[in-house]
Amino acid sequence: MYTRILAAFDRSPKGQQVFEVALTLAKANHADLMLLHILSRDAEDSPVRYSPKLVSYDEDDLKLHRQEWEDFIKRTYELLESLTQKAISEGVKAEFRQLEGSPGKTICNFAQEWGADLIAIGRRGYSSASEMFIGSVSSYIIHRCNCSVHIVQ
Repeated sequence: MYTRILAAFDRSPKGQQVFEVALTLAKANHADLMLLHILSRDAEDSPVRYSPKLVSYDEDDLKLHRQEWEDFIKRTYELLESLTQKAISEGVKAEFRQLEGSPGKTICNFAQEWGADLIAIGRRGYSSASEMFIGSVSSYIIHRCNCSVHIVQ
């Protein structure tokens, strides 16, 4: 049924659930699996989402900010490598990408370029009122991507 499954996730516990669901679906469908993480400074798991340090112009604060961001990129890259190896060890053809940008738009664009026929993504469970103000990556993907979407609640 599915041949190319894209698992878009972050470093949260929900992200681990997304990986597990996507891996199970990939094994059941003998599908290729792509693990995707979007680097976004606005993401909930970003170390630099909001920091009073960013308001100051102190060079030491800027260096610290850059170092936190680089460490975050490295840790996430290592996580992607580890999860990809786990999928491969379980017999799934898997690879990963880490891209920077707006999560919803970047996921949709990448899914189309890669030829995904299913996107697995988590949902944080915000109320519809909250989503109106803060947005929702899962909602964006459901309404704008041209393939099936599996939401991990």
